[in-house]
Amino acid sequence: MSAAFALAVAAPSASAEHPAKDSDLRHALFVGNNWDGTADVIRPGGNFKRIARLNVIPDIEQRMLEIYTNPVRLGYFLGIRALVGEGHDQYVDDMFTSKDGRLVVVSRPSLADVVALNLRTGKIVWRFRVDGQRSDHMAISPSGRHVAVSASTGNVVHILRTRTGEEVGRFPSGDSPHENNYSADGKLIYHASIGLVYTPADQPVADSTKGDRYFQIVDAKTNKVLERIDMGKKLEEAGYPNMSSAVRPMALSPNERFVYFQVSFFHGFVEYDLKRDRVTRVNRLPIADEVKDMPREQYLLDSAHHGIAMNDRGTRLCVAGTMSDYAAIVSRDTFRHKLIHGGKKPYWSTNSGNSRYCFVSWSGSDRISAISYKKKKEVARIPVGDHPQRMRMGNVRVSWVSAQDSASDREDGRFRRDNAR
Repeated sequence: MSAAFALAVAAPSASAEHPAKDSDLRHALFVGNNWDGTADVIRPGGNFKRIARLNVIPDIEQRMLEIYTNPVRLGYFLGIRALVGEGHDQYVDDMFTSKDGRLVVVSRPSLADVVALNLRTGKIVWRFRVDGQRSDHMAISPSGRHVAVSASTGNVVHILRTRTGEEVGRFPSGDSPHENNYSADGKLIYHASIGLVYTPADQPVADSTKGDRYFQIVDAKTNKVLERIDMGKKLEEAGYPNMSSAVRPMALSPNERFVYFQVSFFHGFVEYDLKRDRVTRVNRLPIADEVKDMPREQYLLDSAHHGIAMNDRGTRLCVAGTMSDYAAIVSRDTFRHKLIHGGKKPYWSTNSGNSRYCFVSWSGSDRISAISYKKKKEVARIPVGDHPQRMRMGNVRVSWVSAQDSASDREDGRFRRDNAR
């Protein structure tokens, strides 16, 4: 048994903060529209109506002035646009709300920062400039006190206080730190770095040029790296040679003994036993005909699949088949699957608060799907902004929702009056 796994199962659960009464809060789905710098807020059930669209770059003029007057920043800004952004600026990668539903914390890759926006006013409450030149995936602690944010070119993960943006810790990563997940008790952070995904050296013979790629288990209290695992070597030991070490999105089983993760260039996912410290199963999922003979160099940022979630019972997984344009509901027990075709370039999957639905973002179609775990089919399709990627469930205050509904009703009334003239 690994030391990190022993710590996770032996430690008592941490009590979560509840700064607002449950009756004052509602769950909502936040969808980050990366290329247009907005986030859509969606009701997670019923008619899946959009509550609001947030501007997450209200300070863009100030930020662009800083960039244009700094040659180094300008070079990286244009590089992000040309390489990682597919010709577009990246304005919203990840986002989480505070427990009290007052703030939404957003990482903004092209602006190399993290900001907290006041949901009521839309104004920036705090801003944190990450190390290096690009911010990426985040995680929020179960208590809501801290957010962890990956600094892509800084090779570090910052731990920030949610209310103030103050840095309270950090830990080192490999090249291009990426995914972060807190354990349910808040004691551990599961982290992964993905290496240089924007280089053309994608064949297995050139794998070493991708840099250092690790799966890390980190003590969330001390920020000490407890374990650093090369998953490429673990896959080779299990009989799967020439697979990448770059761990992409991941999902933990309910007891956190197993982690299910995607790796670069692979159509499917891997099951890893954290207690026994080894790969136990690999699930290959279908490859679309137009992708079967596609050179690796044409894969989207080395991603074959990018997005995986698991329902609360731990019985089914929801997988985004990015390069093959499908989502898949997969039995955790048998690995049998059902494919759902809801758009182009699915980029993320996340659960509703009650775990009845899996939401999948179709970044190439500017919409998201609500997929029923039980029925294994799409039950709603919701249009959103330009290039939706990360989605997260969050808290919003009842008073804020009421204000948005009132504004929407007024807008609908004006529309009806204008069309009646």
